[in-house]
Amino acid sequence: MFLSFFPFLVLKAYGAGIAIYEQGVSGLGNAYAGAAASAEDGSTIFYNPAGLTKLTKPEISLGTHVIIPTAHFKNTGSIKADKTPLTGNNGGDAGVIGIVPNLYVSTPINEKFFLGIGINSPFGLQTEYDKNWVGRYHAIKSKLITINLNPAMAYKLNSKVSLGLGANFQRAEAEITNAIDFTKYGITQDGFARLKGDDWSFGWNAGILYEPSENTRLGVAYRSKITHQLKGKVKFENISFPLSSIFHKDNVKARLDLPPMLSFSGFHKLNSKWTVLADITWTSWSRFEELRIKYDTLTIGDTVITTKWKDCFRYSIGVSYQPTSKWVFRSGIAYDETPIAYDKHRTPRIPDTDRFWIALGLGYTLSEKLKFDLGYVHIFLKSLT
Repeated sequence: MFLSFFPFLVLKAYGAGIAIYEQGVSGLGNAYAGAAASAEDGSTIFYNPAGLTKLTKPEISLGTHVIIPTAHFKNTGSIKADKTPLTGNNGGDAGVIGIVPNLYVSTPINEKFFLGIGINSPFGLQTEYDKNWVGRYHAIKSKLITINLNPAMAYKLNSKVSLGLGANFQRAEAEITNAIDFTKYGITQDGFARLKGDDWSFGWNAGILYEPSENTRLGVAYRSKITHQLKGKVKFENISFPLSSIFHKDNVKARLDLPPMLSFSGFHKLNSKWTVLADITWTSWSRFEELRIKYDTLTIGDTVITTKWKDCFRYSIGVSYQPTSKWVFRSGIAYDETPIAYDKHRTPRIPDTDRFWIALGLGYTLSEKLKFDLGYVHIFLKSLT
């Protein structure tokens, strides 16, 4: 049994949109360049299940990610619908530290057939502003957590081609809160709404690994779309008596469309010490046009958050240097496009923009049965004005 242990990694932001691309620490140091081709450990179950054929011994990989996002708003003249100024502060730092663990177990069955299973979190988001901030009617807290169970298998057709297939059983839990402006009812005190919902859904992933030579691997991987039909409750606070018949506890439902992803990766060993890697990943965020929340009995109408996101690409290149059999040092850069097509559809719940990655990492093989990896990424976001 081979055990890989991945200690904490630190990031400055989430992946583009609400995608979390950080599903293994060994690839983090290369900014996930070559992720669908490198097949360095069990995280290949997520990036390309065909890579299981490169793991010739039973293996357990454990990883923990510490995500440290930052988000600051500056008010330059926000007003209400009636043209009066909005009161409140700038909301503070809306970024919330997140802990994202993952676990992968894999084993060969024979020389051609391989099995594995992964537990990870492919999508997520959490932002939270001060409760009395100027944008409180749009958003205060936004939280999405996914837990993904990913059994997978791979088959080695011959010395050059491997195929992989996985299933994804995914749970999504969402919570959003915001203040409610009651001035049109002649009431100056804000109300407060909290919505929670959850759902289980299903998807799949597949991949091909092609090895034209001993030192070169090419990978193509696809993760399917997943549609969640979230169901839950809405609760209200600070509702004065005249409005209690309108704003009361109710059942809610909302459809959450998570996108398919397609990756093309390359891995090439220049010599015994140096390896270069590259990757292009396409994400079809254009299917996420809106988040529409429907109520069972409330007469206030649907709550609609218009997104109209676009498809986007992620580009990365990396290099690994292995001076000895025990040590490997990694670096990489990436450019991650935002799916937000128009500024008017950028909401404080997801204040996303294009970002540039700089990544560093290292790995140490303690013994034939134990390996450690550590990675760090700093993500620079384009400022919004």
